Amino acid sequence: MTGASATILGCAGPVLTPDEAAFFAETRPWGFILFARNIETPDQLRRLTGDLRKAVGRDAPVLIDQEGGRVQRMGPPHWRQWRPALDQVRAAGPDRAARSMGLRARLIADELRDVGIDANCAPLADVARDTTHPVLLNRLYGTKVPDIVAVARAVAEGLLAGGVLPVLKHLPGYGLGAVDSHKTLPRVTAPLDHLRAVDFAAFRPLADLPMGMSAHMVYEAIEDGLPATMSPALIAMIRDEIGFQGLLMTDDLSMGALSGTLAERATLSRRAGCDIILHCNGDRAEMAEVVAASGPLDGIAQDRAEQALNQRRAPDVLDIDAIEADLATLLNGQVYG
Repeated sequence: MTGASATILGCAGPVLTPDEAAFFAETRPWGFILFARNIETPDQLRRLTGDLRKAVGRDAPVLIDQEGGRVQRMGPPHWRQWRPALDQVRAAGPDRAARSMGLRARLIADELRDVGIDANCAPLADVARDTTHPVLLNRLYGTKVPDIVAVARAVAEGLLAGGVLPVLKHLPGYGLGAVDSHKTLPRVTAPLDHLRAVDFAAFRPLADLPMGMSAHMVYEAIEDGLPATMSPALIAMIRDEIGFQGLLMTDDLSMGALSGTLAERATLSRRAGCDIILHCNGDRAEMAEVVAASGPLDGIAQDRAEQALNQRRAPDVLDIDAIEADLATLLNGQVYG
């Protein structure tokens, strides 16, 4: 990992161009992230993940958002179409939700590993409310902290059993977001004691997970001006109060919630304590700006990155028929979207 930049980057399409390969060879991002624009068929995807790793000359992590429901980059006809998480959790009921979501995560991991993807941006520990913006609401696991923790742990363990690293999101909790952070910066006015008792509490039992993602949201009780991604005070709370010591990446820096140039966003995020800068849209000029501002992956950030990658492992033995039958029983036959 020596010499990697503190970035995770995307590429423009389903094939890595020679120009992109040369750019990645020069800038050496720590990892890559894929979106629907990068995905056509299993064989094509295997070539792409292999070419991305070849460009940087190492077994770099390749990430994806494969939650199920609307946030699912791989889908039919080659991969399963999953229901939104909240729909499945409610269908299973409180006694069976965690098991059903863990089995689902194990199947998702099998699909990801088959095409060379070894990190998934899940689970979510954000606490749902009636006011949670619709862009997030049905991606969540419930309204009660113990239930959310149980489901999130099961999802993480299902992914790990399939050889896929989980990415916990969105630290320190996005459930109070009433606007879409892809477009607008959410602001939370809840007092600190409420955040500690509810939103932060959902993340504390999951603080041992290898990687996490920050929330582009202002928590006025802690830092009135800056979103968590860029706030030293919020990052300190994630580390010290919630106890998360894994690799912390930003959410996508190109989202509309953030202001300033991409260089300014990357600089502030690293200064605040984020280990890795995530940039997703594959735009070459933007990526160059982000890489220059993000700097090298070194010090404690490099240590955390190495510790995360050390948790990659070969998948456990998988009986797909047995898992699908178990899921169908838990969900009364309504397994897929």
